Amino acid sequence: MFRRRSALGLGLGLAAALLPLGARAQGFPVRNPRYIVPFPPGGLTDIMARLVGQRLGEAWGRPVVIDNRAGGNALIGADLAAKAEPDGHTLLAITLTHAVNATLFPNAPYDFRRAFHVVSVLGSLPLAVVVNAERSPARDLAGLAELARSRSLNGGTSGTGSPPHLGLELFRRVTRAGDNIVHVPYRGGAPSVTDLAGGNLDLMVSNLPECLAQIRGGRLRALAVTSAERHPLVPEVPTVREAGLPELEITNWTAVLTNAAVPEAIKARLERDVLAAIHHPETTRRAQEGGFQVLGWDSARSADFVRAETDRWASLVTEAGIRPDV
Repeated sequence: MFRRRSALGLGLGLAAALLPLGARAQGFPVRNPRYIVPFPPGGLTDIMARLVGQRLGEAWGRPVVIDNRAGGNALIGADLAAKAEPDGHTLLAITLTHAVNATLFPNAPYDFRRAFHVVSVLGSLPLAVVVNAERSPARDLAGLAELARSRSLNGGTSGTGSPPHLGLELFRRVTRAGDNIVHVPYRGGAPSVTDLAGGNLDLMVSNLPECLAQIRGGRLRALAVTSAERHPLVPEVPTVREAGLPELEITNWTAVLTNAAVPEAIKARLERDVLAAIHHPETTRRAQEGGFQVLGWDSARSADFVRAETDRWASLVTEAGIRPDV
């Protein structure tokens, strides 16, 4: 009898312990959630966060506040999210940059691999190998590779450790151009693309949406996209595999995270609602118009992907001796 009463008491205690979690998830959110974007407004990550945040706000009946916290190579916003109250009301937008930062900044004020829970990888987009259409003699990727082996070229990027920097480093390695390619880091993609169009740089491996207008305007020539398949916004541009350099495949991506200590029931609620938001037909349409391939993976698959990307680029950062500017 005593054992039966003990088992009954244990079961009731467990149920009582679990009840608040479910109740909190049902009542979530209890205040306006914050979606931290560690980049300036108007960028690719910001655009995706606002699309998803709008749908979440409609579903939750509370506006999702987009909080742009740029600076520190995207560390400032990530640190703010890592130290936020772990109640699910703080979301963090990340990109490939954050996976690279895990190696580039070993003394960062947070542990990227342990501080966060990956809710979903929302979408990805390719980079494009581009040159100045009037000044560059390179007509295709093979021609640019040959040019890079024969003389010094200035390659612009949106910053040290950024996806364009990784793409440039890959190009340097697979073409065996070595020190002939000089890295010129900028504070963002827009000024670097502007300088390439103005003839102040020789090449870029740029996020496609950031150079798309200049490609369409005829000021830049796209030699290849770094995705496995051609991109619908520039269907005439071959992939790096078609152009003979499959080792140059790289995609940028964006994901949404929350604090790792958020209760499991609220994590599940976030996953369900974020997936519904990203797969909403209007969100998908607008994201695709911006150059994204919409993914919207579940949390388990997304976490595996982010972990694999973190490990993959750790090798390149270490082997290439990439160091932060600060």
